[in-house]
Amino acid sequence: MQTTQPCGHTPATGDETLPSREQIERTAELFRALGDPERLSLLVKLGQAERCVSELVGEDDNFSTVSARLHHLLRARLVLRRRESKHMYYRLADEHVVRMVRDALDHADEP
Repeated sequence: MQTTQPCGHTPATGDETLPSREQIERTAELFRALGDPERLSLLVKLGQAERCVSELVGEDDNFSTVSARLHHLLRARLVLRRRESKHMYYRLADEHVVRMVRDALDHADEP
């Protein structure tokens, strides 16, 4: 028979697999990368289609700023890149990133 803790929850059975400290650290890095509105905006744009850096530079941005943001997202493994001649193209790393960004936007829009 399981006992109930003072907070009203049943204690864990020990069957649950907890993430490793390394996995927690990598996940925290993902959230830090997502925490910047400008980087998040780049992810939203890349969720629509692969784009070269010049296509991502907005009116209020410059090439080096956008490149630095993309490099941060690349280090966090949220985007992939490929070179074609003199142009560097970026896309979301995988379907997990697509869902994560979409889910985060949907969650933020909930009442």
